Amino acid sequence: MLEKLNSFLQRYIAILTPLTVVLGVLLESVGHNLLFLVTWLFAFMTFAGSLYMKFKDVKIFVKHPVFIVFTIVFLHLLMPLWVYFLSTVIFDDHLLTVGFVVSVAVPTGVSSVIWINICRGNLPLGLAIILINTLLTPFIIPAMLHIISGEKIHLDVASLMLNLILMIVLPTILGILVNELSKGEIPKKYGKKLSPISKLCLLTVIMINSSAIAPYLKDFNLHLISVLLLVFFVAVSGYAFALLIGRYILKDYPQMITLIFTGGMRNIALGVIVATTYFPSKVAMPVVFGMLFQQVLASVFSKIATKSAAPLNHPLSS
Repeated sequence: MLEKLNSFLQRYIAILTPLTVVLGVLLESVGHNLLFLVTWLFAFMTFAGSLYMKFKDVKIFVKHPVFIVFTIVFLHLLMPLWVYFLSTVIFDDHLLTVGFVVSVAVPTGVSSVIWINICRGNLPLGLAIILINTLLTPFIIPAMLHIISGEKIHLDVASLMLNLILMIVLPTILGILVNELSKGEIPKKYGKKLSPISKLCLLTVIMINSSAIAPYLKDFNLHLISVLLLVFFVAVSGYAFALLIGRYILKDYPQMITLIFTGGMRNIALGVIVATTYFPSKVAMPVVFGMLFQQVLASVFSKIATKSAAPLNHPLSS
C-alpha cells in the first residue's frame, strides 16, 4: 500500500505541488491555524531523508575538496549574487529581492540524491555535499540573510539559528546515528515506508505555508506573472549553469550529474518556513513559486544531462 502511494506521489509530484499551493490559498484560515505543525513536519522529513547517510560520507571531502567547496560557494554565493542582481534590476522591491535570495540561499535538497542515483552520478559525493551543507546551514543562512535584509528588515538571527538546528541539524544527526547504530538495518526495513509519509509531510508544509501568500495570489495580475517568470528563469539558470560547468570544466559525467542536482535543487520547504517565519509574507512569494518548477526541471535536465554523456566517455553513451 505504502509503496503504491510512494510511486503515485513520486510520479505526480510536479502536478500535486501547484495543486497544494492552490489548496493552501483557498484554505487560508486553516493554514494559519496549523502553522505550529510546520517545524515538526520538517524535522521528520529531515530525519527520514538522513537515514541513509553516514558520518563517513564526510571523508570523501579528502578526495574531492575543491569540488565540494565549489558546490557550497555555488549554492550560497554565486547563485544568491546572480539572483540579487536580477531581482534588483527587474523589481524595485526590497521584500521581493530578499525573497528571491532566500529561494536560492537555502541548502541543496535532500531529494537531489534520487536524481543523482537515477542518472548514475557520484552518489557518495552527493551525500557528502548534502551532509556538509546541512551542518553549515545554521551559520550560512542567518549571516547571508542578515547581510541582504540590512537594516530595512529586523531579523532575529539567534531564533533563526535555533530553528535551523531543530529542523535540520539535530534530525540529520539523529538519522545518521540510527543508521550507524542499526548497521543499516532500520533504513533498509523502514526507509521505503517513510518515503511516502515524507512526501505527504512536504505537501502539507506547502499547503500550510501557501496560506501566507494567499493575499497576493488572489489578485492575479501582470506583476505576479512577472514574479513567476523570474522564478522560472532563476530555477532554469541554476540547473543550466551547473550543467555547463560540469560539461565544459569538470568534464566528468558522475561529477557533472552531482553538480547539476545538488546545485540546481533547493530545500524549498525550508525556504518557505524561513520566509514566512522571519519576514513579511511577501518575501515568501518567490520561494513558494519555486516549488512549482523544481521537480519538473529536474526531470527535464536529467534527460539533457544523459544526452551530454557521449562526449564525456561515460557508459550511458553506449
